[in-house]
Amino acid sequence: MGELLIIAIGSALVNNVVLSQFLGICPFLGVSKKVETAAGMGGAVVFVITIASFVSGVVYKFILANKAILGGKLVYLQTIVFILVIACLVQFVEMFLKKSMPALYQSLGVYLPLITTNCAVLGVALTNVQKEYSLLSGVVNGIGTSVGFLIAIVILAGIREKMEYNDISESFQGTPIVLITAALMAIAFFGFSGLI
Repeated sequence: MGELLIIAIGSALVNNVVLSQFLGICPFLGVSKKVETAAGMGGAVVFVITIASFVSGVVYKFILANKAILGGKLVYLQTIVFILVIACLVQFVEMFLKKSMPALYQSLGVYLPLITTNCAVLGVALTNVQKEYSLLSGVVNGIGTSVGFLIAIVILAGIREKMEYNDISESFQGTPIVLITAALMAIAFFGFSGLI
């Protein structure tokens, strides 16, 4: 149980997927203008990464790396198979949001289908395989990573909402100040490295 807690805290705070590994930057910068939209995107990413961690772990363990199926020589297909799994899950989330939460679906816009190509989602699935996590450890890593993404995107959205009322030099307005803010957040999250 202690190992699972270390995996969860490590993936959420210490090795934050956005601020430490620099994966998932596109939705992190694009959807972080309003807290509500950022929280919706973070919730969708939590769902997709958690389910993708489980499904990709099952597919890898019981099909791709299974010695009974071609001697386990299908491992080289892992990236393609994981992308297909993620694409199917994102389509499910998109249909669910369109039907049950149309306002959130409209506010996410083009960034919702971009979860399919979000390298953070694929990065978690590949990390689970590389670190040889069990199914449970892989799901815990997925939950921790996605919660870390959620924390980072909501914090950035809150800061960006407050920055609208600040007097920012013209040369720093827009993307430059957002990148500087993200860099300062990364430095702050680096302080969590002493936790584990």
